Amino acid sequence: MVERWKVSVITENCIGAVLLAAGIVLGGLLAATAGHAQYPSRPIKILVTVAPGSAPDTIARVLGERLSPLLGQPVVVENRAGSNGNIAMELVAKSAPDGYTVVIAGDSMIVINPHMYAKMPLDTLKDLVPVATVAYNTFFLSVHPSVPVRNFQEFIEHARKANPLLAYASAGNGSQHQMAMEMLKQRAGIDLVHVPYKGGGPAATATVAGEVSAMFSGASTGPLIHAGRLRGLAATGRSRSPLFPELPTIGEFYPGYELSVWMGIFAPAGVPDAVLARLRAEINRVLPMPEVKERLNAAGGLDPYVTTPQEFADRIRSDYEKYGKLVKQIGAKVD
Repeated sequence: MVERWKVSVITENCIGAVLLAAGIVLGGLLAATAGHAQYPSRPIKILVTVAPGSAPDTIARVLGERLSPLLGQPVVVENRAGSNGNIAMELVAKSAPDGYTVVIAGDSMIVINPHMYAKMPLDTLKDLVPVATVAYNTFFLSVHPSVPVRNFQEFIEHARKANPLLAYASAGNGSQHQMAMEMLKQRAGIDLVHVPYKGGGPAATATVAGEVSAMFSGASTGPLIHAGRLRGLAATGRSRSPLFPELPTIGEFYPGYELSVWMGIFAPAGVPDAVLARLRAEINRVLPMPEVKERLNAAGGLDPYVTTPQEFADRIRSDYEKYGKLVKQIGAKVD
């Protein structure tokens, strides 16, 4: 009888311990779920990889203004420029994975930097998680009016025969401006001399001044083209741009050629799916707003860019592979 009593007590104690442990785990899960459901409960910070006044800075502030009332919390914008975005991205990658610190990054920072820098402070594909796309831009090929060409075909023929070689401006080594021209050089079998500048603004200024003959640039140079200070020749998108419908796409001459610049919001890896989903849903609510579209257009001809998580992931993977091959082929590097 005593032995049976001991066994009964031991069994009851074991069951009690198991139930207690299960209760602790369940309580933790419920607490975590409640925490996620309450997101956000304090201000959210958006890090910007460039200086105030730039297009990404404008986008971040527009998003912050519209997201704040939807999320019920302030959205603070903080500029952390330097190292072509690596500084801001590293700060976010090392922050707590709770959805309260994110970064707005251009595609070149996510899919080109890893191939350009000998030593990256983070793995952009593993240490950051994509939240949502926010904007995209088409590039335009333009030349100084003194270049004796009137259309894209004439430019290719002129560049092929030019002696000395034509020089082209870019926003810097590894920029989309450089990638666009290097892609064209490969497809058309032409050669030009690369002259990198510190940003798209200085590159456009140099082209307008005639320091270089050509450049690829975003819609921010549209007024210069309309004013005749630059001569537009072609667009890099999959279809013709509404801004310059008379300009052909380069893909019309070289099928498969396509380049568009995008920006997105990224968070540190490990942020709960529920938090990512909430943040993504509100961003996607904001982007179609007419006033948001207007301000993005004014910030450099940008357009809102809404995608699904799978579409965003596919775009990152595709661009990472595309630019990785190109950077290797042209031997571009940033020390």
